[in-house]
Parts: sequence; structure tokens; C-alpha cells
Amino acid sequence: MINILLNHEIESKSFEFDVSLPSTGITAIFGRSGAGKTTLINAVAGLLTPRVGKISVGDHLLFDSQNGFSVPTHKRNVGYVFQEARLFPHMTVKNNLLFGVDTIDNEHFNQVTSLLALSTLLTRYPAQLSGGEKQRVAIGRALLSKPQVLLMDEPLASLDLPRKREVLPFLEQLANDIQIPILYVTHSVNEILRLASNIVIVDGGRVVAQGSVEDVWSSQAMQPWQSFSDRSSLLKGKLVETHTEYGLSKVELTPTKHLWVQAISATIGEELRLQVKANDVSLSLIRPQGSSIRNILEAEILSISVQESGETRQSVAVKLSLDQSLVLTATVTKWACEELQLKEGMSVFAQIKGVSVSQKDIAINH
Repeated sequence: MINILLNHEIESKSFEFDVSLPSTGITAIFGRSGAGKTTLINAVAGLLTPRVGKISVGDHLLFDSQNGFSVPTHKRNVGYVFQEARLFPHMTVKNNLLFGVDTIDNEHFNQVTSLLALSTLLTRYPAQLSGGEKQRVAIGRALLSKPQVLLMDEPLASLDLPRKREVLPFLEQLANDIQIPILYVTHSVNEILRLASNIVIVDGGRVVAQGSVEDVWSSQAMQPWQSFSDRSSLLKGKLVETHTEYGLSKVELTPTKHLWVQAISATIGEELRLQVKANDVSLSLIRPQGSSIRNILEAEILSISVQESGETRQSVAVKLSLDQSLVLTATVTKWACEELQLKEGMSVFAQIKGVSVSQKDIAINH
């Protein structure tokens, strides 16, 4: 675990964090500009010294104000990737990659350069690289130091859309292949969906929500980033079957509930994240018969909330429980809600017209 407890002030702004983060996978640090995202990871890196706090990565204590203990930045064994690649223009890619590496591990070097597709770029200079290639070199340089934790401060923010699309698959691969925790600062919801397994939402120098992306996605803290009409649900499942004749894959949510999606090129048993837009869910009081919709799940209504202003003021968000751990949101008209006499605790059938596998950008519509 990564444990971060700190109290700090910068230019009259106060920051108070107390979080425990997983030791594997990508944890997104998310929030508005100035909320404290970069402050959080800079404290881990040793780029700022908290007034009060205690920070540890696994069994390694990095900072403890009570005992006056602080590991110098260059000895913290932390990799840091900034918004800008910050490469040395007079050095080749290979020399940039090895800058700061005390002992060269050829096997590790080959693994990193292969992972980031840098092998053919080693003799080039930064001026000969695209923005995406530069950022991949910066990531490789951070990994070659064999860090205990990798910190990434909006690494795609300075790239245009084509370059972001170029780098994103490599970041996805990092999460799968690199067995170290990655703290990923971002203000992009799409990057969270594509990359992160966990999320910390920071607002006003405080942590307002944390946990798995699926759990936090439907929380109150996430609503400012989702318009009423754009609400969606995230569900975690595993691939259990592919129907080759119809080009569909079966994803198991629970032993008794599943969804069909467009055929996925993944291995049986692989975990997947599904996104279901609230506008793609309709409700019925009885199980529909003779329907072209393949995904129909029984659910219980947890809550009903009405949008009172704007162009969607006649819309109603209905939160549904598929079981104890799975929550789905449907958006229906106020008219439909009243006509069906929907109430909390009522059993209904959710007809899901569209499902996307967010990490693979695959979608199916019925």
C-alpha cells in the first residue's frame, strides 16, 4: 500500500490528505485545476516537504514529520513523468533513457524499450521525434530507474488528439506489464475509463472520494463531471464465451447475470469493464417477450431523482440494483415514470440497448 498523510499550505491554500492507495495498477488522481492533485504526488516524490505528515510506499518510509525523517528526493526510488517530456536535446534517445541509471541492466533495458516500441528510435535525437515518441521516451527513462512507484502528472496534456491516441495503448500495456503502483494525475474522464482501476477524487485540497473506478463512478462526488443526459454506469465482468456465428461475446457480471457485447479479442476469464449509458436503458414492469434486445436484466429500484432544470427537466434518473454489488442507472421521461408508477423497492426489468467495453473502445447496439 501507499500511505499518504499530510497537512500543508501553499500560498494560503490548505491541503489535508489521508489516503491509502493500492500497490498495483493505475490509480487516477482526479479533480479540478488547483484542487491539489499535483501537490499530492509531489509530496510522494519529495518535491515538496509537508508541514505535517507521514508518507510510505510499501515497507519503505519516505517522510515522517513527527520524527524529523525525510528521504532526499534522489534517494526515494520514485519515477516521475511530467506533462512535458523534458529530454536533453543534445543526447540520443538511448542516452536520454539511461540518464541517471547507475548500473545498466540490459535485460530490463530491452524489456522497457520493447514495451514502449523505442528500439528503432535509440539513435535519434529529441528534435527528430514526435510529441508522442518524446513522451514514450520520458516514460521509459522513468521506468529504467526501477522505481518503487511511478508518478505521472498529466502525461498526455501537452499532446494533440492523434498523439494521445498514439500513447494511450502503451499506457494501457504499462498497467498490465509493470508490477509497480502508478499514480496518474489527470482531468480527463476518458483517460480514467481507459486506464485506471482505482480513483481518488480531490476537491479543495481534500479527498472527497476514493475506491475502484466502478464504485466511485456512480457516486455523488463524480456527478459534477457527468451531465444529467450523459450519465452512465460502469460494471465489471469477465469474458466467459464468444458466439462466433453472431459475433458476440458473453460477459459474466455475477453467476446469474450476464451481458452480450460485440465479439472481444480477449482470453476466456479475462476481466473487462463495461460502460452502459443511462439513456440506453429502458424499463419495463414485466419481462419483455419477442424483443430484439439481447440484454434484459431483472433489477430493483434503489432511488429516483428528477432533473428540475435545463433541457432535461422532464427526465428522471432511476438507480437500479442488479444485486448487492452491481448498480445500474436508467434515464426515463417523467411521463414514463408516472405512468409506470415507479417507486423505490419496486422490481423492474432493465432493457439495455447499448454496451461498450470502454478499455477496448468496442460497442454494441441492439
